[in-house]
Amino acid sequence: MKVIIDSAIPFIKGVLEPFAEVVYTPGDNFTTELVADTDALIIRTRTRCNRELLEGSKVKFIATATIGFDHIDCRYCADNGIEVATAAGCNARGVLQWVAAVLVRLAKRENFTPSQRTLGIVGVGNVGSLVKQYAERWGFKVVCCDPPRQQRENLDFVSLQELVPQVDILTLHTPLDATTRGMINADLLAALRPGATVINASRGEVAQTEALLREDLTVAVDVWEHEPNIDARLLEKAIVSTPHIAGYSVQGKANATALAVRAVAKYFKLPLTEWYPEGMTGSVPQDIDWQRLIDTIDNYCNLDVESAPLKNGGDFEALRNGYRLREEYF
Repeated sequence: MKVIIDSAIPFIKGVLEPFAEVVYTPGDNFTTELVADTDALIIRTRTRCNRELLEGSKVKFIATATIGFDHIDCRYCADNGIEVATAAGCNARGVLQWVAAVLVRLAKRENFTPSQRTLGIVGVGNVGSLVKQYAERWGFKVVCCDPPRQQRENLDFVSLQELVPQVDILTLHTPLDATTRGMINADLLAALRPGATVINASRGEVAQTEALLREDLTVAVDVWEHEPNIDARLLEKAIVSTPHIAGYSVQGKANATALAVRAVAKYFKLPLTEWYPEGMTGSVPQDIDWQRLIDTIDNYCNLDVESAPLKNGGDFEALRNGYRLREEYF
């Protein structure tokens, strides 16, 4: 058995070696020749798994140590007997805490309390549900949009067109697919209240860059169209500009690697289905009120510090791959 692993995935070296031939390579170095005789791939978003990469290979299983899967041609995989596993939910608390840091930054910048603002959440899955739970606890009025969940569960959600005019802050937590690509556009944002804010920690292509450049709009951006070749105008405009690291917590990375290893182990019947990185513990959810959040968040996610390297001309991929993982604390 042979496995190729993205060399930037933490905690994984040595884990599969007792059971397989293991090759580590950067995520953008996966080639047709490299994967031809490979049984499994463990990847991140920088590896595009499509016909071009996979055709003619022995690959039977792909585990992505990410919550998103838009870098994988799932239809091609299904048609060719390749099973795919994601790490859905792995970094939800890391993203929650990045969003919390944005909300605190906005409150200080605009001198408001949560009860004076309406927060619109688009995508109420693993991350969006946590944002909803904590934002309501902090005192924000919260309005939610998630058409797939609404259809399945008949929840008290609204359509995107109904949500946008109601909110002061719009935060995006959707996957990227045919229905969400480019859905945040100029026509939609024209309905936002004056001086509104858009927060994007989902996928860059969910929001059109030109729409986010509107003069009276405040933006906080972790994900960008055409990463790593990001738009300099949006970089200059954004009050928060991080290199796709909102979910980059120690616990989130440990969870993602564990889910990937366990998925491979289950598929290939290896004795690692309960594996978790040695010495690591998972997230410990706890309540935190708004004042304590204000007093503590910069100790864990200081967005001035987090944004500065990219603002100052740092290389997107180098900053992302070399990022010092944050600790989750609530």
